[in-house]
Amino acid sequence: MARVSQEHLDARRRQILDGAARCFARNGFHATSMADVLTEVGLSAGAVYRYFRGKEELIGAIATEAFTGIRSAFEEASRATPPPTPDVLLGAVLRLFLEERVAGADRQAFARLILQVWSETLRNEQLFETLSAGYDGMREAWGELVEAYRANGIMTADVPADRVARTLIATAQGFIAQQALFGDVEVDILEDGLRGLMSMEMQRPS
Repeated sequence: MARVSQEHLDARRRQILDGAARCFARNGFHATSMADVLTEVGLSAGAVYRYFRGKEELIGAIATEAFTGIRSAFEEASRATPPPTPDVLLGAVLRLFLEERVAGADRQAFARLILQVWSETLRNEQLFETLSAGYDGMREAWGELVEAYRANGIMTADVPADRVARTLIATAQGFIAQQALFGDVEVDILEDGLRGLMSMEMQRPS
């Protein structure tokens, strides 16, 4: 029997994850069955269960992949000199996950999928641990980026880096929530809003 290449295995796993994400985004996590996923990806039950034992593992893999990709983008940015400002960086990352990955009206569905993942953490301990680890990784990556801003003289050091990191993460989360609920939020709106806030000059008391 011919040996299956790693490239083939990776491509099949990618096919399953992408199909599952489309199903969850379109119909919701709880309304989607594994039979729906099998139909979407056009594979047998045996082929899919070879990679994932059920919906929980699928949603966990989708969440882990998203956090890994976002953290990698931030880590790469922190190595640039000077590092990109928050408006540029957040815009680039959100475009990757809300525009390049899905098109048109499907962006709202994909954002709703993200909200479903967040809500699932209230009942799924394993998923909560996955998201907690991802969140901690995001805070660390943003903290490193804040340190890079300071090293390049573009941010003061009077606020702890982790507090800046949490605020920037909250900005991205809020944008995703708006996209999920209202569906009319373009990434350039976030970029322009952040750019406007960054242009403010604080009046220090004398």
